[in-house]
Amino acid sequence: MRTLHVVPTDSAGGAMQQAVLKAGRQDDVLAFRDDLSCGPICSDDYSIRVDWWDQFYEASEVREALTQFWERIARTDERIVLWFSRNAANELAFFLACAERLGERQYAIVDATEHHPSSGQGVAPVVANRPFHWVSTMAPDQLSALFGTELQITTEQRQDAISRWRQLKMENAPFRIVSPLGLISAPIDFFDALLLERVSTKWKRIVLVIGETLGYNSQPYHQVGHGMLLMRVVAMVEEGRLEVQGDPWDMRSSLIRLPASK
Repeated sequence: MRTLHVVPTDSAGGAMQQAVLKAGRQDDVLAFRDDLSCGPICSDDYSIRVDWWDQFYEASEVREALTQFWERIARTDERIVLWFSRNAANELAFFLACAERLGERQYAIVDATEHHPSSGQGVAPVVANRPFHWVSTMAPDQLSALFGTELQITTEQRQDAISRWRQLKMENAPFRIVSPLGLISAPIDFFDALLLERVSTKWKRIVLVIGETLGYNSQPYHQVGHGMLLMRVVAMVEEGRLEVQGDPWDMRSSLIRLPASK
């Protein structure tokens, strides 16, 4: 039976394609192009996600990507292998959502969290002296080193994943973050304090504020991407909590600072 490697992001999809090719395998690769760690998840209706992402991307492209992914998952008769890490909010959300959609179907998982080089488990190498923490940052050789380590999902894992995702869907929070207890809901202003730590009364480019926020808060978990942080910067500008020079959506050219009176 042909294998379908299902991965959580486009970047992971590209790396997996290279890994499959270099390993001389005939496997297929399917990449997920949504980020379920943010935005509404209360319904399986594509239009809710499409309307929300329309703030940032062309709605027709989002709809096509979501439709193609979930229809492929529903219809494929290939052997499915889900790749993810519990250290990344988007990847863990991806796994939980797939687990609910797959239900009682048989599939295997590669939980990259369990193959962290520093833990003494697994066989994946360290690249540039930096151990990987989530699938989306793994190089092709790291991915190919994990071929054959996949394990069939257990009944307990399946039930736990489905239960957790349904709870998160019911809460339908703006963000979902990784905690020691797993994926949990978070409010819309969860990342604001982290952004404000990187800002002063002196002007600073938005791209630097966001980059530093991600850099200083990426361990042990990857919680959010630059797009959602930019969204929060714009919101704080509109609320008067930050001052801006230029268009706040243009993060490379525009500057922000704390209001001089504060």
